[in-house]
Amino acid sequence: MTMGTYQQVKDALKEMGITDYNVIDHPAAHTTEEADQYIEGHEGVRTKTMFLKGKKKKFFMVIMDDKKRMDFHRFTELTGNKRVSMASSDALQEQLGLAPGIVSPFGLLNNEDHNVKVYFDKDIVDEPIQTFHPNENTYTIFIKTEDLFKFLKEIDFEPEIIDL
Repeated sequence: MTMGTYQQVKDALKEMGITDYNVIDHPAAHTTEEADQYIEGHEGVRTKTMFLKGKKKKFFMVIMDDKKRMDFHRFTELTGNKRVSMASSDALQEQLGLAPGIVSPFGLLNNEDHNVKVYFDKDIVDEPIQTFHPNENTYTIFIKTEDLFKFLKEIDFEPEIIDL
């Protein structure tokens, strides 16, 4: 599995005809707080993307506002998945070709098994623009929510919207 790269994301978006987005180049950011400092003043909901695992090699990606706390109990109630926890950095590397702290929907470009179920918290789907690291933590991409959903559909992922 190759590591995800920003170039890979740019190429995929271009191929899909998604060209209306902004990218900010900044020093490596290891936390959402750090990244937020570099992108202050720019419009777009600040997201956090969590990579989780359940029983029997089931994986989940949960995308939510970075100010919100992940409620694992509520997630298991809403999705019917049991024993959900944070996936290991090895699983993250294996499934998405990403290092911890750089998880985003763009890592799904590397998920050859298509075994990751994607969930969005309903609070952010009405936001016009969302922010992510595009597979490298030295960039933040500001992408329209509708283009993000188009991207996911193009690579055969059907996100589910839940009320976390």
